[in-house]
Amino acid sequence: MVLAGGKNIGNSAPCFITFEAGPTHNGLESAKRLASYAADAGADAVKFQILDPDRLVADKKQPFSYQVLIDRATGKSETVTESLYEILCRRAMTREEWKKLKGHCDELHLAFFATVGFDDEIELLEELGCDSIKIASADVNHFPLIRRAARTGMYIQLDTGNATIGEVEQAVDIIVSEGNMNIIIHNCPSGYPARLESINLKLIPMLKQLFQFPVGFSDHTPGWDMDIAAVALGADLVEKTITEDRTTRSVEHIMSLEPSDMHAFIRKIRELEIALGNSRRILHPAELEKRKAIRRSAFLKLPVSKGQSVNAEQIEFKRPGYGIAPNEFEKLEFAVFAKDLPAGHMIRFEDLKGAPCDE
Repeated sequence: MVLAGGKNIGNSAPCFITFEAGPTHNGLESAKRLASYAADAGADAVKFQILDPDRLVADKKQPFSYQVLIDRATGKSETVTESLYEILCRRAMTREEWKKLKGHCDELHLAFFATVGFDDEIELLEELGCDSIKIASADVNHFPLIRRAARTGMYIQLDTGNATIGEVEQAVDIIVSEGNMNIIIHNCPSGYPARLESINLKLIPMLKQLFQFPVGFSDHTPGWDMDIAAVALGADLVEKTITEDRTTRSVEHIMSLEPSDMHAFIRKIRELEIALGNSRRILHPAELEKRKAIRRSAFLKLPVSKGQSVNAEQIEFKRPGYGIAPNEFEKLEFAVFAKDLPAGHMIRFEDLKGAPCDE
């Protein structure tokens, strides 16, 4: 499956890395800076959240609580509560501003993804020429929105959050019913930051097996331990929130990567992918040669004469393994020595007659 910029996702392709800047920017200029940081670090995509607080939130006083970092050295945090409406207003931008931001990402050769909540926002992504639409976990049962998104033919990234497997199945069925098989299912723990008990990394291989679509991990924890674990368990995509300053007193900054962390985050994932290798045990010629130094060969305990039969009583096995190996020695039942040899000699096939490898 080709997700964006010609990059594959799933089927043993490198993990697709998306940096989430939707909740941590406060307008066009900060959004552009975060996109630049993402591109500089080597991310594949940056994601934002296109929303209209006045249409999305009916109760403008609805409270929302989250953690903010107040001491870097100790990791001390405190709980802040404010209205959800005010939080979302900090993220809202005009259509023209979104167009400028998309143009900036294009100049950076960085894929632009976005979460949407209304049909006209889907239309905006179509106008911008985006590759993918993200459906928030809160909208997993918003079938009209999912159906409209599926009809675009774009890749649908489906957050699961607190959804049941049955609800995820229903959402996936709707996307498929519209002829769209471009689906990525996200294991998206709830919480800002998420509680360890809510992460459920074991869902990743289960979701891959159940749905046969690529599976992503949207991380809501500080650091990158959970992302490394997710990739090790088979995540095809990771989505990690980024910020200019983790101490910013707003939602999601506490668990985000700062610019100084972004390079290391991507490097660690790429190093892990190298270390994971593949499920086949393939040894390169250099490895096969190097291992001989610590394996064993047949050495003579006593001198032998030409024509003398080979038997186990004459032999002891020592390092290195450049001679006849222990498993090969068991095949020498009818072999004889082709020459006189001293005690301590490492036996090679050219020292024998009647050996399997004798020519």
